Amino acid sequence: MSIVTVAATQMACESNREANLARAERLVRAAAARGANVILLQELFETPYFCKDHDPRHFDLALPLESHPAVERMSALARELGVVLPVSVFERAGKAFFNTVVVVDADGTAVGSYRKSHIPEGPGYHEKFYFSPGDTGFRVFSTAFGRLGVAICWDQWFPEAARAMALQGAEMLLYPTAIGSEPQAPEIDSSAHWRRTMQGHAAANVMPLLASNRIGVERGEKYSMTFYGSSFIASATGEIVAEADRGTESVLTASFDLEEIRRYREAWGLFRDRRPDLYHPMLSFDGRS
Repeated sequence: MSIVTVAATQMACESNREANLARAERLVRAAAARGANVILLQELFETPYFCKDHDPRHFDLALPLESHPAVERMSALARELGVVLPVSVFERAGKAFFNTVVVVDADGTAVGSYRKSHIPEGPGYHEKFYFSPGDTGFRVFSTAFGRLGVAICWDQWFPEAARAMALQGAEMLLYPTAIGSEPQAPEIDSSAHWRRTMQGHAAANVMPLLASNRIGVERGEKYSMTFYGSSFIASATGEIVAEADRGTESVLTASFDLEEIRRYREAWGLFRDRRPDLYHPMLSFDGRS
């Protein structure tokens, strides 16, 4: 299918896991009713963002992907509605824990999963306490509505991640997200910077991009954090074509002709003119490799 309608969503999360799943399902149904084929929910939408604190009790939230209730519920929903759903979950895998997205195709089949590669650590965002660095590498998923590159939140700040997915054949880039205030520096508002970074990924790789962020105030043991929403859909040239505000539960949609974008991308020459033989400094931390 050449013309694909995509949806980005945002919502607030509460401590009741079932209520969050029901809210997510309602947003998916609303997006499907507006013709969406690919629907993006935010990062870790089953629960509040527990990484605000170092609290070992939160490891109890993690579940294996096999028979995961959220994945099973969203798989049934995807099959019923005929839509593609990336599902963000806290994964328990043996003794390890990952921040994971399972990509569910329009027939309800899980076509694969991606484990978050870049794991942040800072006040209010203590993800290194909970998650091992992902070991899947960046992945692209073939679905009924195109080849999707899906990465998670902090991954979205790294152009290398977007380019790796593009080189593997992605036609769209999707980023489920949880980002908001900086507890140690309340004067910082990263929302515009956050958007511009991803708009650059869309433009540099000439493909649409979706970002779904959470909203609402969440209180931890030390910090109160306000998630700033601002979810958006960008075109293949980086233009924002649909956007949400900072605090309203939202469903955004936009339609793209992937075949037309492919022709434009090929004619523009950005991938033709790459010089991977000159990019060796990117393979090291200090640029000397």
